Amino acid sequence: MAERKTAVKTATEPNFLQFNDLACEAVSGKVIFASDEWFAPAANLLKREPPQFIASAFTEFGKWMDGWETRRKRIPGHDWCIIQLGVPGLIYGFDVDTSFFTGNYSPHVSIQAGCLDQPPAFTLERDRTGMAASDSQLAAVAKLGSEAWPELVCMSELQPGYTDCCHNYFEVNFNRRVTHLRLNMYPDGGIARLRVFGVGLRDWSSVSTNQDVDLVALTNGGVCLGYSDAHFGHPRNMIGLGRAANMADGWETARRLDRPKNLKVDQRGILQVPGWEWAVFRLGHHGVIGSVEVDTNHFKGNFPDSCRIEACTLTPEEEAQCIRSRWNSGKWQVLLPPQKLRPHHRHLYSSEELTLSRPVSHIRLIIAPDGGVSRLRLWGRPTPVSKATANQQRPASKL
Repeated sequence: MAERKTAVKTATEPNFLQFNDLACEAVSGKVIFASDEWFAPAANLLKREPPQFIASAFTEFGKWMDGWETRRKRIPGHDWCIIQLGVPGLIYGFDVDTSFFTGNYSPHVSIQAGCLDQPPAFTLERDRTGMAASDSQLAAVAKLGSEAWPELVCMSELQPGYTDCCHNYFEVNFNRRVTHLRLNMYPDGGIARLRVFGVGLRDWSSVSTNQDVDLVALTNGGVCLGYSDAHFGHPRNMIGLGRAANMADGWETARRLDRPKNLKVDQRGILQVPGWEWAVFRLGHHGVIGSVEVDTNHFKGNFPDSCRIEACTLTPEEEAQCIRSRWNSGKWQVLLPPQKLRPHHRHLYSSEELTLSRPVSHIRLIIAPDGGVSRLRLWGRPTPVSKATANQQRPASKL
């Protein structure tokens, strides 16, 4: 079968962008403290949707902005907020997005990280536009000692929110679990979005080996390590929480250009096409997969005709080699044979339909010829591992 070449990434786009956004509101990330929110509330930082600009939009406090914007500071200090990650884990990089903040962006930023045993009792509620932290909120947040948390990003200059420079990327080398972040603006201004790219880190010691869990879920440490095409939606969306909100909340490829002019099917009704698309995931933990769900929710005129799933077990060194070779590995074995798919439907496959009963660490979802899948669930039981796994020693992935 033929495989389409993927578009070349721009030189300025870092590899960590393929990981999961651990702070997004879609995974229950939230801002629990902000020093000031005069023009626009800090909660906007974690919105799933890209920032927008409405020239005619104003509030009683000034220009409406789709981000976090503080007042022009006229007292000592600087503005800052505390973010509680929706998925605690290892962080590999940040995108501090200043989109549309051109004459009002924060000129400098730093980011600190903490790992708290219990989430703080305080939080922020309702629209806080036009508000600042109260004395009681300042007293409560002071107990965290966040000013002493380790620094992931030292004080760094930001670029304004023009299209060609609004994404301020910061790579991180920090091998400790993070639950909370402190985002510092120096001294004030605005930021549209904060994307926190990383991999969830679950405490598997509390999970019974007789308990079925979704081994590829974002919350359990699953992560996308490579794909053939993501023209309309990234494969990482498939391991998100709940069912997809819409087509944008799934994986969708471009239409393949090598489709036959006249389509034919085999005896099972599966299209006979020369090409396919694929996405590779590392499981959050080695395990035996007992059932599979492939959900094409929302994909009605653009669902794949068929899918199959392959699996293998890799060491960290083998994973790194597979990344370099774009996953042309000879270790793949069929987990789920080719299956005809339906539009806007949850496809459930039991253990009787699966062909592997041994522990695996990686899977490859293959769709033919192209199209969209909203969710992928791999229910199974974690198995003990005798040595460091790829999930514990993560090389930086390169697509």
